[in-house]
Amino acid sequence: MRTVTVLGAGSWGTALSVHLGRIGHDVRLWARDRALVDEIAVRRANAVYLPEIRLPDSVAVTHALPDALRGADLVVSAIPSHGCRGVIQSAARSLAPRAVIVSATKGLEAATMFRMSEVVAQEAGPAHPVVVLSGPSFALEVARQLPTAVLAASSDAAAIELVQAEFRGSYFRLYGSDDVIGVEIGGAMKNIIAIAAGVVEGLGLGHNALAALITRGLAELTRLACAAGGRRETLAGLSGLGDLVLTCTGTLSRNRHVGIELARGRALADILDGMKMVAEGVLTTGAALALGAQYGVELPIATQMAEVLSGRTDVRTALEALMLRRQRAEAETG
Repeated sequence: MRTVTVLGAGSWGTALSVHLGRIGHDVRLWARDRALVDEIAVRRANAVYLPEIRLPDSVAVTHALPDALRGADLVVSAIPSHGCRGVIQSAARSLAPRAVIVSATKGLEAATMFRMSEVVAQEAGPAHPVVVLSGPSFALEVARQLPTAVLAASSDAAAIELVQAEFRGSYFRLYGSDDVIGVEIGGAMKNIIAIAAGVVEGLGLGHNALAALITRGLAELTRLACAAGGRRETLAGLSGLGDLVLTCTGTLSRNRHVGIELARGRALADILDGMKMVAEGVLTTGAALALGAQYGVELPIATQMAEVLSGRTDVRTALEALMLRRQRAEAETG
């Protein structure tokens, strides 16, 4: 089997390392935090993010990037969006020739509005094909070997086939797509909608409201993805509707958790301070609105969530603003 490097020892990076190790790969899990690396090496588990999951013997842990990357055919980037560019920039000089990079982060770079595959490609260079891994996939459920279906998206058909072949397992199925834009914008935008879904849940507004929110959220992320060059049918699939439903309704959703706590009156800073993992929707909202402005696309849910996250309005006022918007036909035109 192959040597695979996973950059980032959060919940998703750890879960992917466990999965890849189980199916026979030689895996090197890299983390910036040396104390975390030492603890994982001793415990053979990530006590911070996935405490109940034991790492297979085929997974080695390191904080040294050159050691992690040496001879790796596949490199998985599971770095939060705000740290992705710096890590890939540091890793670039140690990448094996023609190593395929798998981008497993769902978000947009705040300063540039770039999708994560764009960031990776800029820093790694054209010699390294980039494949986006996205879809409805809670890390803990993958680590527990529960059935999961995701997308491998790239403009490089051979790279898609490689990732499909090397990541597949009895509980992990991968579909292919060449619509990288649609896949990544769907994966980034659903996190923002999930914060709003958490608000609906936290305020006890009922299933009618949640269903409406998810449906209109899907319309919102589809508008943006299509304006940016994605295909509408992609957003009706795993990386759009599938991931949106999971993140808006699942109890393991970090972004939904943020919305629930906001609805309970907690300050955003206090919520984030109490979380071990990154809620990408908080980081992505501003970039998504800037992207919407660039393409002339209206994003009403993201706009109201930005108002709430910034403290400029409260959750009830934001939801009232959405309900009182001008009524219109459901079908999009143009």
